[in-house]
Amino acid sequence: MGREVRKVPENWDHPRYAEWNAPFPTAVGRFIPMHNGGYEQAAADWLQKANAEGLEEAIDYYGDAPKKSDYMPSWPEEQRTHFMMYESTSEGTPISPAFSTPEELARWLADTGASSFAGHTASYEAWLRIANGGYAPSAVMTSHGLSSGVDVFATES
Repeated sequence: MGREVRKVPENWDHPRYAEWNAPFPTAVGRFIPMHNGGYEQAAADWLQKANAEGLEEAIDYYGDAPKKSDYMPSWPEEQRTHFMMYESTSEGTPISPAFSTPEELARWLADTGASSFAGHTASYEAWLRIANGGYAPSAVMTSHGLSSGVDVFATES
């Protein structure tokens, strides 16, 4: 759970809830949380468990079978040309638009005061480290108290 960079096509428009699929009325227009890829593996694992140990055991262990709509599309690598920052406290929703470079993404996150954790934001340098490295946990407990994972990871060597 935290902040992670996902590579997406230039024209990626992350899905939003509409009236027909919103879990509650105020969700209309909000981003639909999506896992970062891996649908094929999740489905294979679930099916293997069901075939080996029975449907009830698979449901007890994994819950319902994975739904493809709960996962980011599996684009070919050559189509993944842009960088977006996602929060992964839920399955994952974007906190930024798509940018062609990590530097542009980090600049936008810093300039707009994007949340690195709760009410915390981060510097350009901190965001750039994550934009280049891919992931930071939501928060880290240090000797100084609770800190944003983006800030803590930015100061590590």
